[in-house]
Order: sequence, then C-alpha cells, then structure tokens
Amino acid sequence: MAARNVFNPVSIVVLILAAAVAYFYWFAEVAPKEERPQNPVPVEVQSAQISEFRDVIEALGTAQANESIVVTAQAQEIVMAVHFDDGDFVEAGQLLVELDSREETARVQELKFRLAEANRQYQRLVDLRRQNAASQQQVETQDVLVKEIIASLEVAETQLAQKRIVAPFSGQLGIRYVSVGSLVAPGDQITTLDDTSPIKLDFNVPELYFASLKVGQEVAARSGAYPGEEFRGVIRSIDSRVDPLTRSILVRANIPNEDNKLRPGMLLRVNLLRSVDETMILPEKAIVPVQDQTYVYVVTSDNMAKQVPVTVGRRKPGIVEILDGIKPGDKVVTEGMVRLRDGVAVKIRED
Repeated sequence: MAARNVFNPVSIVVLILAAAVAYFYWFAEVAPKEERPQNPVPVEVQSAQISEFRDVIEALGTAQANESIVVTAQAQEIVMAVHFDDGDFVEAGQLLVELDSREETARVQELKFRLAEANRQYQRLVDLRRQNAASQQQVETQDVLVKEIIASLEVAETQLAQKRIVAPFSGQLGIRYVSVGSLVAPGDQITTLDDTSPIKLDFNVPELYFASLKVGQEVAARSGAYPGEEFRGVIRSIDSRVDPLTRSILVRANIPNEDNKLRPGMLLRVNLLRSVDETMILPEKAIVPVQDQTYVYVVTSDNMAKQVPVTVGRRKPGIVEILDGIKPGDKVVTEGMVRLRDGVAVKIRED
C-alpha cells in the first residue's frame, strides 16, 4: 500500500521533469559555448578640426524711411492745381499743390503798396526834420507805422505761403488723395513723402547681447521679396533703454538703398555678426546626450568605437562648438550611432 502511494502518476511526472532538467543542465555545462563573431558596425566619420565659428545674432526688423511725412494742408481751401502724380520723385522745395490764394495775394499786394507809401512819407519827414520843418515825434510816429506795415506784410506772406504746398525734402511720393476742385481742411491727407536712401532698419536684440552691440557694427539683412539677396549696412544708434517687458533693446541700422528695392514697412531678417573665432566644430548629429553629460564616439586606430565625454560650447543650426574632450584629427562618428556601444568594432563607410 505504501509503495503504491509513492509511485502515483504525479510523482512519476515530477521525476521525469527533474531528469530532463538535470540532463539539459549537464549538457549545457559540459558543451563548449560557441560565440558568434559580431560583424563590425558600419559608420561614417568626420575628422575633428579647428574651423571658423561665426557667432551671429539673428533678429527680425522693420524697414523705416530715412525721412517720412504725410503731406497735409494747413488751411481750409479749394485745390486749384496739382503738380504731381502717384509715385513721383520730387526735389526739396518742389511745388506739389496750389490752393485758392486770391484773397491772400490781394492782401499782400495791398500791404506792399501801403509799405511803399509809408516809406516815402518817412523819408520826406526825415528830410524835413533836417530843415527843422518837422518834429522828431512826427518822424518816430511814421517809423512805427512803417514797422507795423512790415509786420502785417510778413503775416500776409506767411498766409499766402500756406496756400502753396511744397516738398520739404527730396523723396518719393505715394498715392495722391486729392484732385482739382477738392475742398481740403487742415490735417487732410494729400499724399505721403518718403526719403528711402538710406533706409532705416529697426530691430530688437535680447538684453543678453547688449555688451556685443556698438555703433558702426556691420549688419546683414534679407527680405522675402528678394530671395538670395543680402543688404548690408551698419548700426547707426542704440536705444538708451531696455524694454522691461521684452528685456530687449531697440537697435537702428542704416542700409544704402540707391536702387530703391527696400520700402518702408518691409519685414527683414537681420544677422548681426557678434564675433569670429577659431575653434573646434562638429556636426550637431555627432553629439550623444546621456542624462546630464554629452558624448561622442571616436574611432580608434584598431577600428573600435570609444565613447568620449565632451564639453559643448555655443551652438548654431546643424553645428556645435566643442570646448574639451577631443583633439584635432580624431575620427568622430557622425552616422550609424544607433548600434554603437563602447568597445564595438566599426567599419568606416567611404563616401
């Protein structure tokens, strides 16, 4: 009865499994381990070398006219003549619009006649005074009258000049908003006048780069209207205050614009050269970040990958400055790093 309990079906299965485990364990221990040779990982490399690193500040700027005004009338009157057309280039002092000035012209003529008569009477009294035929008081009274007429004439000539609208400086006119017969009032827009040579370029630079800015520094600007073309100028002035909201400072540059390609209001991408240094540069894709450290893989003389910690400096799109960790001439892996580990054999792919 006891023997039947020991050799039941469950115990038999357990014995068979134990024997199988012992068998495989024994043969696994005694059988020689065969290691498959690992194929070298194909990689692309680039030799580390000292290159020129151009530290450039990038910003967005707005083009402004060198001088810009809205041409308006100073008096309410009817337009009698228009001497320009849309987009004309005019010289300083050129007549643009004539308003009805018949009343002012007549007033000036009247005062000129009165002034001539007053001067004649004054001269006659001076001659009579020399002969003691007129008093000094009469001479002085006439002199005051002459000066009053001169002052009134100056006022009348000023009012007459306001009926002739002229260009205060040379530049290009905009769209014309009046016609002959229009009634204009003070402040009504007649046209615009812009001096665009040179063009002013206003852009904001972060406070961080304030120490790198100086008057006379070269800038380069690009416009979407002219792909591939670069417009060069120099910094003309730097604002005296930093904007407390954006923590940036306004910078104004002058750009020559003899061909009149740039217009006020255009959006320009600005590059401001901060410094040019000779330093070690690598492609950004060669950098392997691991937690708080950055590494690169260097190929040794026996074609093995070696993970090397590096100190990273400044960055630009696609490239990074290396301050420490490698030396010129080291072969740094730039492609094929996914399968790389420290000490793995590699095969350098030829371009």
